[in-house]
Formats: sequence, C-alpha cells, structure tokens
Amino acid sequence: MTSTTTEAAVLDRETVDHLFEGTRTTHHFTDEPVDLEVISRVYEDLRWAPTAFNNQPLRLTVVTGEETRRAVVEHLMSGNKEKTLAAPLTLVAAFDPQWHEHMPFLTPGVPGLRENFADKTEARHGMGRDNALIQLGYLLVALRAHGLASGPMTGLDAAGVDTAVHSENGWKTIAVVNVGHAPDPAHDPSLTARGGRFEFTQASQIL
Repeated sequence: MTSTTTEAAVLDRETVDHLFEGTRTTHHFTDEPVDLEVISRVYEDLRWAPTAFNNQPLRLTVVTGEETRRAVVEHLMSGNKEKTLAAPLTLVAAFDPQWHEHMPFLTPGVPGLRENFADKTEARHGMGRDNALIQLGYLLVALRAHGLASGPMTGLDAAGVDTAVHSENGWKTIAVVNVGHAPDPAHDPSLTARGGRFEFTQASQIL
C-alpha cells in the first residue's frame, strides 16, 4: 500500500540549537555592517510563516540614515538609546492597521474579508497587532538563521516613533530591533551568562 502521508522534514540538532538555545539576544555588536540584501532574504523567509487569515500585518522600516536613527532614538527609554546609536542597523517593526485592504490578494479563497473588517476598527487593530507580534518572533528566528544577531526592544514611546518614521503610511510601531553581528562570546561575558528557563513541565499542562 502506498502511503499518502508526507513526512515533514526534521532539522538536525545543530541547526535547531543555532536557532534557539545556542544563540543569544544581544545589544553588543561588532563593527561589521549589515548587508541589506540579507535583510531582504530574512523577510522573504519569514513571510511564509502563518498568520490569521494570512493577513501578514508586519511592516518593517529599515533605518539606515543617521538623522532618522536619531529621530527614532529620541523616543526610546534612556537605557535603549545608546544601544541603538551603537548598533550597525536598526529595524522598526510595526503593523499596518489597514491590513484588511490587502485581503483579496492575500486570501482570495475567502471573499468578503476586506469588507467584513472595514468598519471593525478595534478588532482590526487588535488582530493586526497580535499577528505582527507573532511575525516579530518569526523575524528574530529568521535573523538567526541568516547569521545575524538581534536585540529587540519594546521600551519606547510608540506614538513618538510613529511620528518619526510612519507619518506618511500610518503604520503602528510595536518594537525596535537592533541588528548586527555578535562579538566573540570569549570577549563579551554578557553573551555567555543567561537567565533561567522553565522546563516543559513547569510551563505546560496536559488536560
């Protein structure tokens, strides 16, 4: 008998460790610049991961100009300012509150989604933010997969950041992510010391 079940590929342990346990969040980077083509490939990968109705509300502003970076930094908590000024590259992650306008293209198999959400502003914004946060997680893993380190931060005045980079498109900031190449852990003890993690039995229940 021929099986109709397709077995999903299983990543090797070394690759899984690189994506999760073996790589650290960092706010310290080398001076090596970040190739914007790599950032483009990161997005090309993360866009295939699931969101509600395939709504894909995440939007990224790639901050390359020093003037724009300083305008963003002005709206960060004091502890995040120097980290961002020193990072090789900064991404502003946001959601598009008008994501529903793209549903005929993104989910053509479910007619009427655009019209259904058109007058449901609160629900639309909630769904947009929730799914952009999910996509933010995909972004961080995709950055690791492409050999980049990141330092995500939510300590900011989101409305202030919006005035700096979203005044023309209406996107809504959810986080700022500094991106670069991590230094050798041997030269930076902060990359080896890490906080605890809950075991599965501590963070889960089976009912």
